[in-house]
Parts: sequence; C-alpha cells; structure tokens
Amino acid sequence: MKTAIPTALLLCSPIFCQQNTPSPIYRVTVTERTVKAINYQYRNGPTLIDFRGTVLMPKAKGSAWVDSKAGRAEIDAHLEHLGDPQQFGREYLTYVLWALTPDGRPHNLGELLRGHSDKSHLRVTTETQAFAMIVTAEPYSSVRQPSDVVVLENAVRPDTVGKIEEVEARYELLPRGQYAWQKPEGESAGGPKVSMRKYEELLEIYQAQNAVGIAKAAGAEQYAPNTFAKAQQLLTNAQQLEQSKGDSSRIIQDAREASETAEDARVIAERRQQQAKIEQAQEQIRAAEQAQAQAQAELERAKEEARAAQSEAEAARARADAERAARERAEADAAAARARSAQPRVAPPASNRQADQSALRMRLFEQLNGMLPSRDTPRGLIVTVANSAFSGAELRDSALAQVTRIAALIAANPGLRVEVEGHAEGDGSEQFSLRRAEAVRSALVRQGVAASSVSARGLGNTRPIAPPTTAAGREANQCVEIVIAGDPIGTLPFWDHTYSLEGR
Repeated sequence: MKTAIPTALLLCSPIFCQQNTPSPIYRVTVTERTVKAINYQYRNGPTLIDFRGTVLMPKAKGSAWVDSKAGRAEIDAHLEHLGDPQQFGREYLTYVLWALTPDGRPHNLGELLRGHSDKSHLRVTTETQAFAMIVTAEPYSSVRQPSDVVVLENAVRPDTVGKIEEVEARYELLPRGQYAWQKPEGESAGGPKVSMRKYEELLEIYQAQNAVGIAKAAGAEQYAPNTFAKAQQLLTNAQQLEQSKGDSSRIIQDAREASETAEDARVIAERRQQQAKIEQAQEQIRAAEQAQAQAQAELERAKEEARAAQSEAEAARARADAERAARERAEADAAAARARSAQPRVAPPASNRQADQSALRMRLFEQLNGMLPSRDTPRGLIVTVANSAFSGAELRDSALAQVTRIAALIAANPGLRVEVEGHAEGDGSEQFSLRRAEAVRSALVRQGVAASSVSARGLGNTRPIAPPTTAAGREANQCVEIVIAGDPIGTLPFWDHTYSLEGR
C-alpha cells in the first residue's frame, strides 16, 4: 500500500477492555477550557473514557481504556478523524498524546501517527496515577511542553464519574510560533506517494530536521554546543542511511534520538539564556548597591566637613558668624535629606539555591552526554551503557574507560547518589542483568565513588525500554542504566520547572 507524504500511517495493537468501577475525578484548567482528570486507583479495574474534538478539530473523536497497575497505568487509545497537522502551520508534522496531572505538570505519552483513514492507535504506560489527557499538534514528537494547538480532550463517561474535587492547575502552553524556524529554500515536508515503512522513515527525518532547526534558532549552537552537535550528527547519520537505503529500524531510531537530543539542546539553551539575564540583573543590582554605598560615604564626608567648618567658625567669629554657620548647617541637612530621598531602592537578590542546582545539573548532563548517551528525567540524570559495551557480563576495555570518566565526575560532586539498573531479554534475564549492573557498580567504586552511595539491581525484562518486537528494540533492552540523583542537582530536570497550585 502507498501513501502520500505527509499523510500519516495507521498503527494497530490489540485492545484490552473490561467494565470499570468509578474513580475519583479532578478538574484541570487548560487555558480557558476545563478538562476532567481521573484518579485511576490501583485494582479498580480498567476504565473507559472518551475523547472529544475541540473547536480546532470538532470532528475528531475517540476513546481509551486505562488500567491501573502497581506503580503504573496502561493506556490503550483509539482516535478517529485526525486531520493533517499542517493545517495549523507549516511547522506542525505530527500529534502527541499528553497526560496532565492535577498540579499542572504535562507528560509526553507518545506520538500519534495518522493512518490512511485518519485514524490512530497508541498503547502506552505512565507512572502517573491521577491525570487528564489531551492531544496537540507538534513539530516533532519529543517536545517537552504542549503547544496551544489542542485538538482533542478526554471526556469522562457517565460510568466513570466518581467523587469530584475542584482543582485549578496552571501550566504553560507554548503559543503558536514558539516552535518555528525558517527552513532553507527548496526544503518541504511534502512529496510523492511512498510505502508505509518509507513514510515512517521520512516523517521521523522531517521531525528531526524541525527539531535541529528549532534548537539552532533558540541558540543551542552557542549555549549547548555538545548536545546540539550530537543531535546534528544523529540527523546526518539518519539521512545518510536513508539515502543509501539502509536498515529502516536504524534510520527511525537515529532520527528519533536526533529529535530528543535537539529538544534537550533547545531547553538547555533557553535555560542558560535565562540564567544570563538573571546574572545581568544581579550585576545591575550590585552596581546600584555600590553606587548607593558611595553616595552614603560622600554624604557622611560632607557632614564631617560641615561640622569641622562650624566648629572653626564658632571659635573665630562672633555671633553673626555663628548664625551664618547655623544657616549653612541647615542647608547641609536639607541637602542630606534630599540625597537620601533620591537614593534608589534596590530589591534584595533572590536565593540562588535552585539556580545553582539547575546550573550544576545542566553542566553534568552536558559532560555525561559527551561520554555516553544520557538523558535528564525526574528520576535524575540517566546514562545508558549499551549492550555493545559488554562481553557477556563484563565491561569491555573501551566502555570501562568511559565509566571511569563518569566515576570521576560523580566523585567530584559529593552528595550524589547512584543506582545502577540492569536490563536484559529472555530466560534468566534478571540474574544476567544483575551481574552486568554489579560489573558497572564495581567499576564506579574502584574509581573513587563511595560504595555506600552506589546500589545495583537487575530488572531483567520487567521494564522494557523499547518494544521487543524489533531487533533494534531488543538490542536497546540489553543495556545498563546509571541513574544519578541527589541534593547537589535538585529534583527538577533542567527542562522542567515548578508550577503554582491554587484551590478553588
């Protein structure tokens, strides 16, 4: 079957559905609309909810089964009548499903690819228990904040309504035009009809081009050079593989990683530019304080000179001279009062604790990303040691050198905690993944990281990183992840920020 670019493809997976029991409900305010968020309580059974189109796409609709498990919620969503995302702007290439928590924090659940009949299916897992869901048009699938092009919102069915608690959550929607850049002449997201698999390759490459271009326009080339250079290299690899008709899975993998890395670079650039503005404002405050101190010193010196002149005049002159000195003293006091009233009021500098944590977190991320593939998550900085870095359960020499450099970074920042998690496929995967995790932990401890701050565990195939249905997915699931957290780098990823919560 052939499809024309940029018409999307239909991705299918099995539907799991049962009748659910009612769950507590919250209300989450999204700009001027209200969307209901459900607390999918553990062991309540699967819950069916609907999706309704907004004024931007009124014909769109769908439904989703949500099943709460221990520590996660499984979502199986089916959507219909999704139009071409480029109707909202040239930069929009795809759709993304979001989970919105009652405290206003958005979570990117995954990309929704349109099929030839404008349908889409997505099955994902999230660690969030209480959330609402919306669908937005985006320039690429790895964005961290939803755009304001909201085309679908979840709608609670009568049989899912339970106890309602009014909660107003405020969070930022990126306005239209925030994700935008001027493409070079001759480039276009359109093209001839191609096979469905070829379309997936080209769509991922177009999204990666968008992400790299947007990151460059945001100043990532200057403020996050290492991460931006890595995104460019991944995009180049994907383009060269596509031109040489290379492995399709590898093309899609490199293009998606390029989009994610470019988004990291864009967020780092924005944060560092914000920090530069804060530092400039603080420098202005310091300059104002110095000017204030200098004016105060000059005022005190003037007072001393006036008092000395008064004493000398009283000793050398008669009453008339004393009266004149009194007038001079009065004039000096008036000048001092005017000077005090003219002094600028300078606000005290704000606390730099969170800014210092964010700056250290970004610096460590940049350094780690230059050694091994890294990402910043709410759990902490996660470094991936790939399957190719091992010979059986032991680290190869080349990988051991990278882990040694990582250990030096960790040891140089006291207070960091490290958790090494092994992943594997097949029978006996948990024991095998534990042996690999222990090998990485031993390497870190040997290089100076305190043994009490490093733990290791084997997860086997219980938490797959990628779908095990492809060779690339199975390869990705045979890795070890180094999770770095602790007070020195705070609890917020560099791309995230806190949100205000206000009860009704």
